[in-house]
Amino acid sequence: MYAILDIESTGGKYNEEGIMEIAIYRFDGHQVVDQFICLINPEREIQPFVSKLTGINNKMLRSAPKFHEVAKRIVEITENAIIVAHNAQFDYRILRTEFRRLGYDYQRKTLCTVDLSKQLIPDAESHSLGKLVRSLGIATSDRHRANGDAQATLKLFKLLLGKDTDKKIITEVMREETHGELSPNQLDIVLNLPSETGVYYMYDKDGAIIFIGKTKNIKKRVNQHFTNVGSLARKLQKETKKVAFEATGSELVAVLKEYLESFKNKPKYNNNPRKKLFSHIIGPEQNESGYITLKIEKSRFLKPDKMGFNGLASAKSFLDKIRSEFELCPCSIDGNNQTPDENGTAEECNTKIMSALEKYNILDKDMVILDRGRQTGERSFILIKSGVLQGYGHVELNYQINNIHILESIMTPMSGDENTTFIIQSFLRKSNAPKTIALNPKP
Repeated sequence: MYAILDIESTGGKYNEEGIMEIAIYRFDGHQVVDQFICLINPEREIQPFVSKLTGINNKMLRSAPKFHEVAKRIVEITENAIIVAHNAQFDYRILRTEFRRLGYDYQRKTLCTVDLSKQLIPDAESHSLGKLVRSLGIATSDRHRANGDAQATLKLFKLLLGKDTDKKIITEVMREETHGELSPNQLDIVLNLPSETGVYYMYDKDGAIIFIGKTKNIKKRVNQHFTNVGSLARKLQKETKKVAFEATGSELVAVLKEYLESFKNKPKYNNNPRKKLFSHIIGPEQNESGYITLKIEKSRFLKPDKMGFNGLASAKSFLDKIRSEFELCPCSIDGNNQTPDENGTAEECNTKIMSALEKYNILDKDMVILDRGRQTGERSFILIKSGVLQGYGHVELNYQINNIHILESIMTPMSGDENTTFIIQSFLRKSNAPKTIALNPKP
């Protein structure tokens, strides 16, 4: 559990400042579950430069509650939570100072989004809150006010959690929360995970990830793990002490994340993540009559001009699909040597078959794949450059979709290989395939 915090202080000498506005969002890693936003009478004068920056003046605070009147609420909303702030050392120091004046030793663990952004977005021109969120295309309002800055920090933190592909942040939190055995209600919490598309992470008592899975329904899939009687299910039932999840909205993003994060984290109960996911390939070959034909063959490798399929039946189904869709000549599929009078000219047939391959192959393409988001008004995106997976992310604003520089700055990087190419192309072959947008090559 996290408490996203922003404080506006009066300014003044070190440790003599007072809090004049505070905003706290209690965040469970997926959604805000509580919030507290309040002007506070600091019982001291506001420095003129602070009033000019924030728009808050002494008159506005005369009828506001004093800190001792809201202290209990602050303790409650941050209880058992890690405080997250941009330059957390400052906000936490000011908050502890106010509590110390009341004779109370206030202590919480902290995470600083300045430090996290330097680790996860090292190439950013600036790591100040305003410049950083603006460069990432994150919409903000009421800058230099507690609520506006807290909301910006929350959006930034969500992005950083997504970029944390090694799960360093979440794993550290799990290690804090998983000491001891499961309490009676913890299993109920696990079984009441949301019915959303995404990836889930199962942790043992030491905070280690023991299994990563993807699903179109997180709640249903985790429930199956805890009610099935198979060998894997029994092991997970015995060893799982915590379940975390990341909603993706997009099933394709979930499949890619499961594959790549299983390889990176190597959970002991996931199968070898680098095994070949396809068994057959289809690619063009030119016969003696000059016709390009499509041939199904077994292969251990996915060559650039080939497409992979998980099984012979899947490959045959694809050939049937494009035969009908593009009205392909029989010889293009069967590889026979029928005469042009029966099939049309080689040029005509070859044009059709290359059009079919062009539609379903990502070879050498620069493109964005758009899919469902995690909530209304949001879209997920997958960036492909020169036919290679670059990363994924989520966007809310239309201008973000068409700006490749913003997409590159907000995306979570992914390392593409022949398996990710197979995964992407298999989704693009579906009847309900996600939308694709071609990107113009850079000048």
